[in-house]
Amino acid sequence: MKKILIKEQRRVLRKKKIRAKIFRGGINRPRLSVSKTNKHLFLQVIDDIKGVTLVSIHDKEVSPKGAPSGSKNKKTMDVARELGKKIAEKAIAAKVKKVVFDRGKFTYHGIIKAVAEGAREGGLDF
Repeated sequence: MKKILIKEQRRVLRKKKIRAKIFRGGINRPRLSVSKTNKHLFLQVIDDIKGVTLVSIHDKEVSPKGAPSGSKNKKTMDVARELGKKIAEKAIAAKVKKVVFDRGKFTYHGIIKAVAEGAREGGLDF
């Protein structure tokens, strides 16, 4: 039990440190926020000054190559990269080219890194 509390406290502290370092997403540079659960992955481009979500996407919109749309294997690196590319396309369509990447409480490796690389490939500038 104590180990779980310490782990969650570290996550909360990590999230606070990251939010303190990044510039609040505004009109010129909205915030690309990544949220991950055990089963799903969600991305949002947020204008913090207005408090509005400009663009959002989730992993149900992208399925792994060769897998049916209802496949349970949705958290692969390929899907995360495709999700990053799709959010970049939507953001560019909404006239957003520069964003601030907010990885939340998650470390920058694996799926989070794949999302960031996909968004860069799609044309977003961090």
